[in-house]
Amino acid sequence: MSTAAAPVRQLNPHTAGELRDAAEKLLATFGTSATSPALLARVQEVAGGFGDALRHQCRPVDTADGLFVLRGLAVHDGAIGATPASWATAHDSGAVYDIALLLLATVMGNPIAWQGQQDGRFVHNIVPSRGHETEQTGASSTVLLSPHTEDAFHPGRAHLLMLGCLRNPDGIATTAASIRRTRLADTDIALLTRPVLPILPDDAYRAAQGYNGGAPPAVPALHAGEDGMTLRYDPAYTPLHEADAAYRSAYDRLSEELARVSVAVSLGPGEVLVVDNDLVVHGRVPFRARYDGTDRWLKRASVRVPGRRTRPSAEAGEHGYGQTALEAHPS
Repeated sequence: MSTAAAPVRQLNPHTAGELRDAAEKLLATFGTSATSPALLARVQEVAGGFGDALRHQCRPVDTADGLFVLRGLAVHDGAIGATPASWATAHDSGAVYDIALLLLATVMGNPIAWQGQQDGRFVHNIVPSRGHETEQTGASSTVLLSPHTEDAFHPGRAHLLMLGCLRNPDGIATTAASIRRTRLADTDIALLTRPVLPILPDDAYRAAQGYNGGAPPAVPALHAGEDGMTLRYDPAYTPLHEADAAYRSAYDRLSEELARVSVAVSLGPGEVLVVDNDLVVHGRVPFRARYDGTDRWLKRASVRVPGRRTRPSAEAGEHGYGQTALEAHPS
């Protein structure tokens, strides 16, 4: 794994202040970051009024790295309070940053949420939680969070994943690997672009795991799109034992290549990592949580980009295991 620097986009002080002021005014008006139709409508209106400087920094990912770090938001550690013990107890902790991230997400596309995850909020709290240390979810800590496509099981998954840092005193890294940086043989690509295995719902979607409305759909791990290769990858929830030896070997080589090109991104307070969810798999290195209010604390938002064509058309027929994505600004 490389520690090479991720591409950085720097907000100038005026633009960062404009974003912060807008978030503070919205929070003062609505009194909460818990999303409501009225708040979402006002967020869309405010985001539509931002100037070209912010819009330029929020332009689509434009390198083979498939990601960038947006830098320049100020986070005052003494003002944000203790790191929540879990997402369920976070409530409005760090609420102004929820709204700032929601504004950025709206400039980039259409924020989405999930009825079955974190009470349907559009911005999630990612914190270590007691009793979840070894799970393959954002609440884990002591295990490697395996590289994966966010919500890979679902055809309505985000095009962009945003991770905003409020606190990270131990420099715990997010890992990221772009399919555009890998070198794969044509024979492996031919195998992995076939729909052979399903991707099952992860542990953050308990209701989806019990879905009995249809057989799990087989999906391709790779897709050769008009603009280049994309991927849909979550080995922790892919029943690889059901595939033949040739497919498993090709999948293993894909995993090895992703590990080879993986980079470690250690976010600091106020930095936002933006990941193209069609190009990049992300994970997290293991760490030992203290549970004393000083642990790593991230905010997460998911974004769809209207009109984007980076996925096989066959995905439209998938049942999504009964899970419904909520759109902030449905068309």
